[in-house]
Amino acid sequence: MSEDIIAEVTGGIATLTFNRPKALNALNDGITGGAIRFVEQIERDAAVRCLIIRGAGDHFMAGGDLKRFQTFLAMSADERRLTFEREIAEVHRLILMLRRMAKPVIASVQGACAGFGLSLAMATDLIVAAENAYFTLAYVNIGATPDGSGSYFLPRLVGLKKAMEIALLGDRFDAATAARIGIVNFVVPPAELEAATAKLAGRLARGPAIAIGRTKALLNASLERSLESELQAEADSFAACAATDDWAEGIRAFIEKRKPAFAGR
Repeated sequence: MSEDIIAEVTGGIATLTFNRPKALNALNDGITGGAIRFVEQIERDAAVRCLIIRGAGDHFMAGGDLKRFQTFLAMSADERRLTFEREIAEVHRLILMLRRMAKPVIASVQGACAGFGLSLAMATDLIVAAENAYFTLAYVNIGATPDGSGSYFLPRLVGLKKAMEIALLGDRFDAATAARIGIVNFVVPPAELEAATAKLAGRLARGPAIAIGRTKALLNASLERSLESELQAEADSFAACAATDDWAEGIRAFIEKRKPAFAGR
């Protein structure tokens, strides 16, 4: 695994930490490659029930590594195009893996969440942000367009007009604003970020893993399906859940007036 990430699994909860704090955890090949390998690993591990993504130090991720980008200035225009086509293809592979994975993904955000950092955070299932977090899509400030799914999720979360404002102006906004416009789910004091994230992850990890994964898939696909198609998908998914041990446990627990003990099967 790359030294640019810290990958841990404890008690059914996986944690992926970007580990370039001196560079504000700016994206590089080590982070991308290490994250892909770790997600591939936990996706196959039935004992892992939730993934937390966070940054080491005081920041989540400040986007791409612009100091590294400076070295590309000596390349021809065609060479730069080919370089970024190749690198962004790998980044997008990671985004697709996170969205398709049946396990819920939480972004735990403090400090800078910019550029690809914001795109990535929006691609997760839930975001817990510290009050000191700040957000900017930022691409326009370097003469670029969004990648990492930023142009896909932003208008779906905040509406097209607000997305245009955020993307075209490249301004910074705080955690309270991010929550108000629908990007962030929870905002907590900085000192409580780790505990609040762990509490949320624990709640998800104790939940019915099959039902949670299927619910994630239904919601993701609903944006692209007709009502009729979604209704059929709902029927198929509910019926499949009803055949699981977790469904039976949920019904028994409700009747017996106790908390269910879901086993993930």
